[in-house]
Order: sequence, then structure tokens, then C-alpha cells
Amino acid sequence: MKIAVIGAGAMGSIYGGRLSLENEVYLVDTNPDVVRTINEQGIRLEENGEDVVFHPKAVNDTKDLPAMDLVILFVKALFSRSALEGNRTLIGENTYLLTLQNGSGHEDILGEFAPLDHIIIGTTEDQGTILGMAHIRHGGTGGTNLGMLCPDTEGMLPRLKETLDKCGFNGKIHENIQQLIWNKLFVNVALSAVTAILNVKMGFIAEDRFAAELSRQLLHEAVSVAKAMGLEADEDHLYKEIMETSKRVPEGITSICADLSNGRKTEVDTISGSVVRAAKKAGVPVPAHEFLVNMVHAMEDRKF
Repeated sequence: MKIAVIGAGAMGSIYGGRLSLENEVYLVDTNPDVVRTINEQGIRLEENGEDVVFHPKAVNDTKDLPAMDLVILFVKALFSRSALEGNRTLIGENTYLLTLQNGSGHEDILGEFAPLDHIIIGTTEDQGTILGMAHIRHGGTGGTNLGMLCPDTEGMLPRLKETLDKCGFNGKIHENIQQLIWNKLFVNVALSAVTAILNVKMGFIAEDRFAAELSRQLLHEAVSVAKAMGLEADEDHLYKEIMETSKRVPEGITSICADLSNGRKTEVDTISGSVVRAAKKAGVPVPAHEFLVNMVHAMEDRKF
């Protein structure tokens, strides 16, 4: 299979490296130093305390590459549209697009570049930490969850699962992938933006009754939207899970909080913002989410 992985960060390197064992893989990244290091030295993945080296091809410019069988998007979600626009030559009429990015609603952007029956969405339970240039610690291995929002008429999901399994991943096909994505999203929307605007660690949510109440309101709105979409959600059970997560990882810093603290743009639009977009489609009011998304964007625009 011809595969392009856009984004040679931790997760892109893990998937691009391992998939190169059985496929023709191109890692696409805007950083020339990363591309040069991969081409000269390969990608080093630290797995189970040992370094394993993989040798996918790496490029900055894809204009001379053919259309791919599969394009995997591993950039931060706020760069998804520009990343796909800048690499349109990779996408032919038979190309499938796959996103394993955090949050939900990615199919809205992917749908600008491929029809719905060639879009695969999902989540990954693998984890990666950058140790150095093209040197990644691969930990927390788990399932690569896959699904489509329309019938898989060409049987791509079983083929993709087989490809993943051969390369050391655990592909799992889900009939209702949106349920899985929203199960993960519930925790994110109740913690990420709240910790960001308060500039606190995750443990504060369970410690402070006002922060806990705000998280509860956000969860309530998200559950209302999910049910309007035909998904299942037990609000009381989810709230307990959120509070347990806050207590279990008290020193944890969410990605939105870290990005705001470091003056970077955040992925709020694919986390809390995805609830707002889904709510508009479903006709469900979500005032707390709308406020929070606007607040995070205003904080991104601050000048000191």
C-alpha cells in the first residue's frame, strides 16, 4: 500500500515508521531538519527499552509524488486544512483519508478533500514522546480504532486492519465509531478548556466546587448533543469518570492549557468547538461551550 503520513511528530513517526515495514511510506513534514534526519538516519523508536530503527522516505514537498492509497493526518487539528491543501497531489479519486487526531468533527474538513465513503475516522491508544530529532519513545500501545460514517462498500476497513496488524498495531473496526470518539470527547470537553482558562492542573477540577460545577455543565450540554445525535451517554457515570480522572492525574496539564501557557494556538475547535458545531446541526443550545470557545480564542489573541 502507498501511504503518506502528514506530520512527523511523535505519533506520525510511530505510525510512519512501523507501517514502512510492509508498505511504501512517505513521511511529510515542513521541518527540513526532521526530513533530513529521517532520510539519513531513519526513525528511532524506543520500544520496551530498546531502540528500533525504521526507514520510511521523508519529504518536505509532495508535488512529485503519486496519488496515495492512504493519507494519514497527524498534524495538530488547527493545521489540518492547510496540510491537506498543501499536499493535494497525494489525494486521487481512489485515495482514502484517515484521521486519528484528538477531538471530533474532523470529517468536516476531510470532506473538503475526499468523499465521505473515502474518509476513515478513529482514535489511537498508542502514545509517543519525542526524545530528540526523529527519536521517539513508543509507549502505551493499544488499539487503533477505525470506522466510517457510511457503508464501507469497497472493503477498505478490513484491508487497513490487516495492514496495521502486520506492522505491530492492533486494528479494531467499529460499527459506530462516533460513539467511541464521543466517549473520549466527554472527558476532554469537561476538563481541557476549563483548566486552560483557569490556568490550573487537572487536579483542581475535583478540588474546587465551582470548577467542578462548570465541568458538570459542560458535560450536561455535551450529553444532550450526543443524545440528539443518537448516541448513548450516562451523565452520572461520565461525571464520576471525569472526577476520578482529575483525582488520578492531579498534576496533569491538558494540551489546551499547555498551548495557552506557551502562547500557541490551541485545538479548542476540535474539542469544545466540535460540540458547538454538532449542537448547531442538532438544534441543541450549548451556551457554556460557546462561551468557553470564545474565551479560549480571546486568550489566544492576547497581547502583552
